[in-house]
Amino acid sequence: MDKPTLESFSVDASQPKRSVFYFTMEVALRSDMPTYSGGLGVLAGDTLKSAADLGMPMVGVTMLWRNGYFKQEIDEEGWQKEENAIWDYRNKLRKLPNYARVKIAGKSIRIEVWEYEIVGRTGYTVPVYFLDTNLPENPKSARDLNQYLYGGDEFTRLCQEVVLGIGGIRILRDIGFNNGQVYHLNEGHASLLALELIRERGYNSYDKIKKNCVFTTHTPVAAGHDEFPFELLKKVLHPIYLEHLEGIIGQGHPLNLTRLSHKLSRYVNGVSQMHGKVAREMLDDPEIGAITNGIHLPTWIHPALQELFDEEIGGWQFEPSNFVHAIKIPDEKITRAHSAAKNELLQYVNQTYKTDLKPDVLTIGFARRAATYKRADLLFRDIERLLEIGAGKLQFIYAGKAHPKDKDGKELIHRVIQGAKEVSSDIPVVYLEEYNMDIGAMLTGGCDVWLNNPRRPREASGTSGMKASSNGVLNLSILDGWWIEGYLEGKTGWAIGPNAELADMESYDDSKDADDLYEKLENQVIPTFYEDQTKWTEMMKTSIALVAPYFNTHRMLREYVEYGYRGSL
Repeated sequence: MDKPTLESFSVDASQPKRSVFYFTMEVALRSDMPTYSGGLGVLAGDTLKSAADLGMPMVGVTMLWRNGYFKQEIDEEGWQKEENAIWDYRNKLRKLPNYARVKIAGKSIRIEVWEYEIVGRTGYTVPVYFLDTNLPENPKSARDLNQYLYGGDEFTRLCQEVVLGIGGIRILRDIGFNNGQVYHLNEGHASLLALELIRERGYNSYDKIKKNCVFTTHTPVAAGHDEFPFELLKKVLHPIYLEHLEGIIGQGHPLNLTRLSHKLSRYVNGVSQMHGKVAREMLDDPEIGAITNGIHLPTWIHPALQELFDEEIGGWQFEPSNFVHAIKIPDEKITRAHSAAKNELLQYVNQTYKTDLKPDVLTIGFARRAATYKRADLLFRDIERLLEIGAGKLQFIYAGKAHPKDKDGKELIHRVIQGAKEVSSDIPVVYLEEYNMDIGAMLTGGCDVWLNNPRRPREASGTSGMKASSNGVLNLSILDGWWIEGYLEGKTGWAIGPNAELADMESYDDSKDADDLYEKLENQVIPTFYEDQTKWTEMMKTSIALVAPYFNTHRMLREYVEYGYRGSL
């Protein structure tokens, strides 16, 4: 049988037929639509954008978070404060007449739907459906379900997952999508959709629906996977779903959504080659695959670089493999484009935060969700050594949000800001508030170096480094996630620490990584930037030429067609 291609199932944009239904609890489509918290949502948005560009008959299904994730403020002491991120969804989404009902905790809940259309570069559209329960006829407990992304207690979270999975299937049916071939679960939040497929088809077992489900897991830490006690399941779910669940996980057992998704899917994958190994060990399944994440290049490449690539690399937006020709771009052109991106970033930071960051100083960026395993404070482990290495030679820009209930994450932000104050007279460090898509794009386009130093092997993939590399920003990163596949020492950036291993995560020596970080800064990064600009520029071009052709969502989707969706389209 020939390998399927995107062209083999492309359809006319005017036709309603769709084959792939992509379910995700969060999605990042625009900065002014705060329906995402971090990398999972950004990956979802980039995936759907590439589907539109490539003419893939895909549909997105998610939740309408009326109060967004949250709006972040940081006080003078360095503590995060949160406010509602209320947004004007009525002028960004289109209300559809369709609706569905589900029973949650014995009550009939009405779900309505709003639509956002992603228009691809050839005019093909991919619809994204946002599910809404904040309706006058619903009880208050149901109206509150789509107020806050990842908000509420266990009961609220389980109810949200009923709406997304079961309610999402019923909304698709009411819209007219009755013959979907692939239901793609972006994380386990939507796993209950498989129970709805079993119910609507009248199956006595789950085996028959496996051929229609694909599951992508993003979390390499067991504690990061949602699990609900059986007593809560009895309270929330309709008895017919409990009956099916008991046949799958056993009577009285807690429900782990990752394990349920794994059990009910024909294809399961991690999001980098290393994460695939972690997932195979965690779920005890040697058949779990690995499809490394990518980015939607037109979204994340800075306009100054895009203009240059349009001039020097024809067709890059449709065929990212053309980026191999970036190595031939004249040095002065790549330097000029990067300077434009850097000046825009520094102007924003200086004007917004009343700082004085300099364009001729090596600028290092660190921006990601403020989770403790990402170790945003590693740089400040030895203040004296940092000052000795970087005084007058370095400036840093940080950004990132901690979940409102994550005390450790908030303390991490506080430690970074306190460390920044300790070095401020010699090394400027700025922490940007309200990290979002626009700020992220400015950072990955305008810094000189992108720093990433999580504890191994907890970084499933990481896409911010891909965005940086595709803009010619060099990575200085722990060998974990995507960077194991993307780094070439001294060519696309530098590695921190040894190769990742499936080691005991609890017995981890942070000091070794900190020492290697300081060593790389002192003996590799700083000297190259200030003393060998020719080599630095060559590294920028090499980074683009080696990273951008592969680490993109166009390539990623083609792999899903070949490995995940194969035989179902």
